This record gives sequence, structure tokens and C-alpha cells, in this order.
Amino acid sequence: MTTPIPAAADLEALWMPFTANRQFKADPRLLVAAEGMHYTSHDGRRVLDAVAGLWCVNAGHGRRRIVEAVQRQVAEMDYAPPFQMGHPAAFELAGRLTALTQGKMGQVFFTNSGSESVDTALKIAIAYHRLRGEGTRTRLIG
Repeated sequence: MTTPIPAAADLEALWMPFTANRQFKADPRLLVAAEGMHYTSHDGRRVLDAVAGLWCVNAGHGRRRIVEAVQRQVAEMDYAPPFQMGHPAAFELAGRLTALTQGKMGQVFFTNSGSESVDTALKIAIAYHRLRGEGTRTRLIG
């Protein structure tokens, strides 16, 4: 099965970081589906996803159990803000995670991305030192 490639004009609206855009748009390599550990290209080829969708689908693509769990949760509530509110599932997952560490980790903090994780970790480290009376410890080394 093949999927038509969009017209060149339709490709111009999207700038793709980390991609040689001129070369890509001259000969697009489009992925149109995924299942398990493979993508399907627009021309019907199976392509091994050797980096798990850039590390965000480690369990594979289209796994029925995961799809069904996501569908159930989105049907109940698609988002619960963590500001002065919460959702029971977040507390349940945090409890399960802390239990896995056998008491070595007492709390968890959920984030949406690696960038947000690093930013928050740095803020937590600075706040920790302020609470200890060492508020001048603000230099971060990376």
C-alpha cells in the first residue's frame, strides 16, 4: 500500500529542525503508520524503529493494551492540572513508584519532557540549599 506524497507547496509550512529541509522536501521520506517495532513508509516499506520513536515508545508502536489504557483514561479525563489539584491515578502511580524503591525514594515529581525534568531538578537543588541556609549556592555545573 502506498500513500501519496503531499505536493511541494504543502511541505513548505513545516520547518523540520535537525533535518536538511531543502533535500528532504525534494525527496520526502514520510512515515505513515507504525506497529510493534516497525514504521511503514509512504511507499509501503517496513522500517525498523531502532530508536523507539526517539525514545518515547520503548514498548513499541500500537500495542493494544497501551492503546486501550490511553483510550480509557482520555475518555475519563484527558488532563488534570497539577496546580492546587490532582487526579487519583497520579497518586496511585507515585505510590507504586516509591514502593519499587523500597523506601529509598519517598516522593516523585512528574514532568512532561527531559528539558522540563532538568529545569525542575535544578530548581529543586537550589531550593534545597536555600532551606539549609546555604542560599548562596547557586552555581550550576553541567
